[in-house]
This record gives sequence, C-alpha cells and structure tokens, in this order.
Amino acid sequence: MADPSPLLSLLLLLFSLPTSTTQTPSLALLKWKSSLLQSHSLHSWTTNTNPCTWFGITCASNNRDRAFTVTKINLSNASLSGTLHAFDFHSFPSLTQLNLSFNALHGPIPPTIAAMSSLLELGLYNNQFTNHIPPTIGNLTRLTVLYLDDNDLSGPIPIEIGDLKNLVELDLDSNNLSGPIPASLGNLTQLTSCYLYQNSLSGAIPSEMGGLLSLEVLQMDYNLLTGPIPPSLANLTNLSTLSASNNSISGSIPPQLGSLANLVVLGLSFNRLTGPIPSMLGNLTQLVILSIMNNQISGSLPKELGNLAKLTELEISSNRITGDIPPEICRSGALQHFAAFDNSILGSLPKSFRNCTGLVRVRLERNRLVGNITDSIGVYSYLEYMDLSDNRLYGELSPAWGECSNLTLLKISRNNITGGIPSEFGKLTNLRVLDLSSNFLTGEVLVQLSRMGSLYNLSLGDNKLSGRIPPEIGKLSNLQSLDLSMNYLSGSIPEEIGSCSQMISLSLRRNNLNGSIPHQVGSLTSLQMLLDLSHNSLVGVIPPQLGNLVSLETLNLSHNQLSGSIPPSFQDMIGLTSIDFSYNELEGPLPNNKAFREAPVKSFIHNAGLCGEAQGLLLCNSSSIKKQTGRGNHRVLLYVLVPIAVFLPLSCMLVGLVLVMRSRKKSIVEVPIEETTDIFAIWDFDGRVVYEDIIKATEEFDEKYCIGKGGYGSVYKANFPTGQVVAIKKFVPLKDSGIDDEISFRSEIQALTKIRHRNIVRLFGFCSNTQCMFLVYEYMDRGCLASVLSNEEEAVEFDWVKRVNIVKDVSQALSYLHHDCVPLIIHRDIKSNNILLDSHYKACVSDFGTARFLKPDSSTWTTVAGTYGYLAPELAYTVRVTEKCDVYSFGVVALEIIMGRHPGELIASLSGDQNALLLRDVLDQRLPLPSNDVSDEVILVVIVALACLSANPQSRPTMQHVSQKLISCKFPQVLNHFDDLKFTELMDLEI
Repeated sequence: MADPSPLLSLLLLLFSLPTSTTQTPSLALLKWKSSLLQSHSLHSWTTNTNPCTWFGITCASNNRDRAFTVTKINLSNASLSGTLHAFDFHSFPSLTQLNLSFNALHGPIPPTIAAMSSLLELGLYNNQFTNHIPPTIGNLTRLTVLYLDDNDLSGPIPIEIGDLKNLVELDLDSNNLSGPIPASLGNLTQLTSCYLYQNSLSGAIPSEMGGLLSLEVLQMDYNLLTGPIPPSLANLTNLSTLSASNNSISGSIPPQLGSLANLVVLGLSFNRLTGPIPSMLGNLTQLVILSIMNNQISGSLPKELGNLAKLTELEISSNRITGDIPPEICRSGALQHFAAFDNSILGSLPKSFRNCTGLVRVRLERNRLVGNITDSIGVYSYLEYMDLSDNRLYGELSPAWGECSNLTLLKISRNNITGGIPSEFGKLTNLRVLDLSSNFLTGEVLVQLSRMGSLYNLSLGDNKLSGRIPPEIGKLSNLQSLDLSMNYLSGSIPEEIGSCSQMISLSLRRNNLNGSIPHQVGSLTSLQMLLDLSHNSLVGVIPPQLGNLVSLETLNLSHNQLSGSIPPSFQDMIGLTSIDFSYNELEGPLPNNKAFREAPVKSFIHNAGLCGEAQGLLLCNSSSIKKQTGRGNHRVLLYVLVPIAVFLPLSCMLVGLVLVMRSRKKSIVEVPIEETTDIFAIWDFDGRVVYEDIIKATEEFDEKYCIGKGGYGSVYKANFPTGQVVAIKKFVPLKDSGIDDEISFRSEIQALTKIRHRNIVRLFGFCSNTQCMFLVYEYMDRGCLASVLSNEEEAVEFDWVKRVNIVKDVSQALSYLHHDCVPLIIHRDIKSNNILLDSHYKACVSDFGTARFLKPDSSTWTTVAGTYGYLAPELAYTVRVTEKCDVYSFGVVALEIIMGRHPGELIASLSGDQNALLLRDVLDQRLPLPSNDVSDEVILVVIVALACLSANPQSRPTMQHVSQKLISCKFPQVLNHFDDLKFTELMDLEI
C-alpha cells in the first residue's frame, strides 16, 4: 500500500487556501473608482481611511469581533461617469441598498449583480445603461424596490422578474424595452406600484395582472399595447391610478372597472376603444381625472357621471359621443377641465354649468350644441380658456363675462351669436385670443378693446359690425393677427394701425372702407402670412412703402379703385407667393418679381393698362429691347470647376487660381496666375465648365429658368447635356466696387469653398467679372423648407420623422459653422426659405452671410441683417451680431417645422402665462399626432427650440450642445402625458 502522507499533505494544503477570490469591500470599491471616467465626489475614498467613513458608504458593525460590513451604497447624483464592468458584486454579500441614480453610468448591467443576495433596494435610474435587463436579476429574491427607469435599456422584460416575490415597487419606465408584458408579473403579489410607460412594449395586457391585489399604481402609457383591457383588472381594489394612454388598445371599457372604489386617475386616451362609456364608472366616487379622449367611443354621456363629486378633469374629446350633456355633470362644482370637442354632442349647455365656479379650461368646439349661451355661461373667476366654436349657440355676449379676469382665450366663432360686443370686455387685460368671427354681431368695433394689451389674435370677421375702425387699434402693440373682414365697416384705414409692429396677418377685406391705403401699413414689416384689403372702395396710388413688407407671402388689393402703377419697390418683396391686383385702375409695368411673373391671368384682369411678362398681359415697350449680353468680353472668361463625372477630365488635379481662354475651336489656354486677378479656383475637382456653357444652359439667364429671387439677385436652374443639374445664383453687380472690394469678395468666397458639410449646400464654383457675378451650387430637388410647409399635399407627406430629422440636420450645420470653422461663421439669416431639401428630405443650409461676402466694408454690415420674424430680440437695441443670433433663429425654424407655420403668435406669448396652452394644440394639424416612437423626439425638439428662444442671448445654448442633445435623443422627464402637456412644463425644462 502506498504511503498516504503525500496525499494528506495535498488535502491539508487545499483546505488552507481561501475558498473565494472575493476582494475586501474597500479594495473592490477602490478598483471600481479607478475605472470611472469621472468620480470627483469620491475624493474621500483613499487607502489610508476607514471605508465606513467614505462618501456614500454605510456600514454595520459586529460587536463580537468588531468587524465592519458594508450594508448600503448610496451614490445618487454624485456626477459619476463610467461603467459597472469593474464593480465586484461578489464582494458585497451583505449589501441591502445600492443606489447609483442620477449619474452618467453607461454600458450593460452585469449579470453578476445577482451575487448581492441580501439586496433589498436597487436604484440605477436616470443613467445611460444599455442592452437587456439581465435575467439573473430574478435571483435577487429579497428585493423590495427595483428602479431601472430613465435609461436606454432594450429587449424584453425578463420573465424572471416574476420570481421577485417580495417586490413592492417596480419602475422600468422611459427605456426602449420591447416585447410583451410578461404574465409572470402576476406573481408579484406584494407589488404596490408598477411603472412601465414610455417604452415599446407590445401585445396585450396580461390578465394575470389582475392578481396584483396590493397594486395601487399601474402606468403603461406610451407603448404599443394592443388587445382589450382585461376585466380581471377590476380585482385591483387598492388601485388609485390606472393609465394606459397612447397605445393601440381596442375593445370596450370593461364595466367592471366601476368596482375600483379607490381609483383616482383613469387614463385611457389615444387608443382604439369602442362602445359606450359604462354607467358603472359613476361608482368611482374618488375619481379626480377621467381621460378617454381620442378613441372611437360612442353613445351618450351617462348621467351617473354626475356622481363623481371629486372629478376635476373630464376629457372625452375626439370620439363619437352623441346625446346631451347631463345636467348633473358639474353637480359638485369641482370640475375644472372639461374637454369634449370633436364629438356630436347635442342639446344645450346645462344651466347647472353656470354654477361650475371652479372651471379653468372648457373646450366644447365642433359639436352640435344649441341653446341660449347667455343662460348657460356664468362668471368664472379661474377660467383661462374657453372654446365654444362651431356649434349652434345663440343669444348675446354677457357683459358679466368681463369679470373673468384670468381669461386668456375666448373663442365662440361660427355660432349664431347676436347683439354687440360688450364694452366690459375691455377689462379682459390677460386675454390673448378673442375669436368671435362668423356670427351675427352688430354695433361697432369698440374702443375699449384697445385696453387688451396682451391681445395677439383678434378675429371679428364675418359679422355685421359697422362704423369706423378705431384709431386706438394701434395701442395693441402685441397684436399679431387682425381679422375684421366681411363686415360693414366704413371710413378710412387708420394710420395708427402702422404701430402694430408685431402684426403677421391683416385682413380687412369685404367692407366699405374708403380713402387711400395709409403708407404706415408699410411699417408692418413683420407681416408674413397675409395682407388682404380687397373688396373695398380704396382709392389713390399704392404706397411704395408697402415694398418694405419683404416677408409677406399673400397680398390681395383686388376689387378697389386704386390707380397709378404698382410700385417698383415691390420687386424687393421676395416672400410673395400669391398676389391679386384685379379690378382696379392700375397701369404700367409689373415689378420684376417672380410672384408677378408667375401669377395667373386673373390676378391682373380689369385694370387700366398693366403690362409685363406675366400670363395674359401685353409686353411693355421697354421689355422688347434685347439686353446686351457683353459678348465682346467673352474672349477672356472665367471657368467654373465642377465634378469630373460631369465635365471634361483633366490630366492633373486643379488647385489654386487658373485663368482660361476659350477660342471658337474651344481650345484651352492656361495663363499664369500672377498675370490676372479675374478668376477664382475652387477645391480639388477634376473638371471645368466655361462661362458660355452656363449662359447656354440658362439661355442667357432667361426668366423661365429662375427658381427664386433674393435681395442680392436671382437663382436659376441649369441643366447640362451630361445630366448634371446645378443652381446658379446670379448677383447684381456692385456699381461702386473697387479693387479692395473685389479682393475682399474673393477672400470670403475662398473661405466658403473650405466649408464641407453634408448639411450645407455645396459651392461648386463662381464667376466674377465686370458684367456679372454668380455662384454655382448643388441643386436641391424639393426646394426650400418654406415651400414644402406651405404646400398642403407636401406637408402631409412631410411626416414627424422627416421633420425631426430636418431639425437635426440644421442643428448640425450650424454647429459646424460655429464650432468647427476657424474663424467661426455666423449665418445671420437662418429661416425656412434658406433651408433646402433634397429628394430624400435631407436638409442643407444655404445663403449664409451673402451680404457681408458681397460688400464687407459696406454700412449694411452694421445694420440689422436677417429676416423679420426670425431675428433675435437683442438686434432691436444693438447691431452686434453673434452666433447666439443664429441660435435664436434656429429656435424659430424648429418651431415652424413642428407647427407647420411661422410661430410668431406663439413666440409673442411665451413671456406670459401659458397654463392654457397645450403642446398638441400647436402641432401641425395636417398631421396626426406623433406616434409613440417619435413623440418623445417631437417634444425634445420643442424643448430645445424654447431654450434657443430665450430673450437673454447668454441663456441660449450653443449649437454644439443643441446638436448633441438632439442626436443623443436623451429625453427630459415630463410628468404629464403627451395629450395634456403644457408649455409651462416644457419651458421650465433645461437641456
């Protein structure tokens, strides 16, 4: 038999070794600290100190051997950046709490986290963790609190979470989780709160969740859930909040939900629910909020809703509800928000409505309500917003409503209201929107309305108002939209109207106005949408000052008695897209403006003698004189360099300055650079195109190739035989330019040639001589952003994903100009007309700094540059242009993209109280509301835009920060759901 001593020695050695490679807690923490990218808060973590004194560390002592055990790690909001790769979870078997929330930790959650078998609370929320939730998390069977919200976690919710039988709070919201809600969640019988909203969860709500008898809060909003609401949820008798809005849930509302006696919030809006509102919901006596808007719910409102004595918000809009409003709807007087618009509700407003003194917001527009409005509407001290438009209400406006001092919006348009406008309405000093159009109002436009200093939208059109327009209208300094059309107003247009400097739209059509057009209307340089003075009895000449309205899009002066010519200054109105001068006594040539050249013949009929190149008009004598083309100067011409794929290949790369001469045989002669200063070279392209080729492609810059006009010239589309399409921007020559100006011009163009960015229109080349100057740019198929937004068909195709991407494109272009170019380049004229789109909706910024490049020493550089409506407010008191001016203009454009129209009215109201303004109300109504997968990005765009619109330039973010924020799509936490998001909440969020 062998000697056992060697084997015994080996066994003794094995038993003497440590049973684990686990580090001490202090060494484990120091190792993790060393792996972090940022850990300033952990300066107390050193090798020569007791770890129990370290920041965020809690220990427990063992009195027997005086040993210490780490029991809690709380490093919330400690500015940590890094991963958990180096965190040794095995070193903390006694840890009961791990809180790493509100940091910048990223990467996956390691599966080894399951080694902390004693853990009771795990908080990793508000970080940047990615990848899946590890299934091993189900091994933490003692866990009572699990917070993983506000990260970038993806993949399914692991079914192993159902093994956490002691779990009380589960928060997984605001991630990218997908797949179904696991039925195993029904095993968590101790669960009191479950937050699953703002993910991409799909499938049906599992009926097993009806077993969570301790559950108090269940939020599943903003997912992709389908199928019916399981009746088993009626078992959750402790439930106080049940919300599943913004999904695709179908079927009817289970009547059994009426047994949830403790329910305070029921939110089922923006789904596909059908059937009636169950009368059993009247049993929910604790209910405060009932939101079921934007479904397909039918039937009438059950009278049992009058039993909901604590109900403050009732939102049932955009359904198929019929019948009357129950008299008991506001029995208790607690109702504050009542939204039932876009239904087919019949009958009159119940008289009990007068006693609903707590009302703050009422939206009943677009129904079939009848009855006397005077008998139904009372005085509401808290009322901020009331819209009763598009009904069949009659009666008169009550003078008592002038006591609703908090009112910011009152719309009763398209009803059958009679009588006059009470002078007491002048007390409504907080009113911003007053729309009484399309009724049967009589009397005059009251002087008292001028007291409404906050008013920015006044619409009294299509009534029977008479008398004069009061000169006091000029006191409404914030007024942006004024519609007095289709009344019986007489007298002249008051000169004081020119003081309404914020005006964007003005319509006085179809009245009995006489006299001349006051030249002060030309001071309304913010006018953009509309100036309509048609169908009156105006006489005299058209004031040339109207040419100052360079942003105006629609101008209608038809059906008057105007005489003389259309002022040449109108050629500067580059924003015009629609004009009408018909039925006047006008004569003479049309202004040289694209809108005039392309206007239909009906825009000029029945005048004394207009002439020009528009359809249906005779040519003016001066237009028959063929312009000289300067052919004598073609012996020495400039080449524009273009890509090799288009033009003649060269044997070498062209760089620097090159002068070429072209003979009739098209032979090319190169001249040394030092012999001339008449040519610029563009960056490294392997080809060239001569001046004559551009002249030929545009037929000597014929107007039919013109695709746009600006203050410094025109833009032409040039098609070459090779198939290449370019845009030619031809400038008006500088009459008084000298050699210094030419050198400066070239220096600036040379700077432009160095710009290379996918979101900036490419400059292929340029030409400059005594006859003309032009730039050659890439051609963008879809034209400018403004045109796409104004076209109904294109706007519908222009969906939310495309719009968000365009905002990102513009932000990246400006970030490049401001932060990557040396020296930085300030655009100075960011607007929707200067953002061009290709066939795939990629956005490119164009026309930056043209005025400075053309004549840098000109006094125009010290005057206000840019376009009204997009200019930063500080330019009203300073001429110093900084990059923060571009940031402000970007904010305007971003909102314009989201709203589908210029946001001037909204911007003017930002300094006031926005409690009544909902985000969904200002989105482009031509599109459906954003779906779950893009709604967060739309909200983020609005938040970023509002930050850019800060009145204080120093408070605006940089474009680099804006671009990074939009690309990362890190969404700030918003408390309310999309359908009731208020601007006050978005304005308060920081980016």
